Amino acid sequence: MTVKQLSMPELVDACVQLGVPAVGLWREPVQTYGVEATAELVRDAGLTVTTLCRGGFFTAIDPAERATALSDNRRAIDEAAALGTEVLVLVSGGLPPGSKDLHGARERIADALAELGPYAENHGVKLAIEPLHPMYAADRCVVSTLTQALDLAERFPAHQVGVAVDTYHIWWDDQAPAQIARAGATGRIHTFQLADWTTPLPEGVLTGRGQIGDGTIDMREWQAYVETAGYTGAIEVELFNDGLWARDGREVLAETAARFVKHTA
Repeated sequence: MTVKQLSMPELVDACVQLGVPAVGLWREPVQTYGVEATAELVRDAGLTVTTLCRGGFFTAIDPAERATALSDNRRAIDEAAALGTEVLVLVSGGLPPGSKDLHGARERIADALAELGPYAENHGVKLAIEPLHPMYAADRCVVSTLTQALDLAERFPAHQVGVAVDTYHIWWDDQAPAQIARAGATGRIHTFQLADWTTPLPEGVLTGRGQIGDGTIDMREWQAYVETAGYTGAIEVELFNDGLWARDGREVLAETAARFVKHTA
């Protein structure tokens, strides 16, 4: 999504040209190009798929809507398995229309995980609950902190459910370093993502993720937290930014790779 202006073949070619060995994919462009076609394209290029994003949106109250969400998440797990990635990232969902019940919404997430965890395990996929910044709690994700994410994840085996650690969403939380250690102690850090915090935020706030090095987050500090906690997996960069999307995608990818080298250990 950092360079969503690139087609799937363009993305893969640019990664190869830049020496980027792995890529995290989003479902929509994968579905547009074709799941099997994407898997073949990435595999033939020698790239690894680090994660697939996103499943989730489990908080609906209506039984039919919940059934639809579960079915879609099973498809997402199937897609992750086909792409050869072990991790499906979950954006859990916001409050249903008219509801103010955060606790009930989080319990419905747990109910969904109870159904999907064994299915994911059978397909060699782990589910990663991603806490999103509290500004998204109403409409996108009622899981706002790593504490909340781990309280959900720890109801299930670590090889089924863990967490995604994203600097953009947790950098403000003084409890997050301890929660990263908590997650690492039980092998629940399933992915680690970088994006910077820049202000002012754009209208709608969804596309406010800053390029690495342009904002207030110390990337090396957070990298040290996850690595001290035992994480040895890939580090992703995930930027939603209209300014970056308006530029040449290959240029943005090259810039992002250079910033990654500059701002990580």
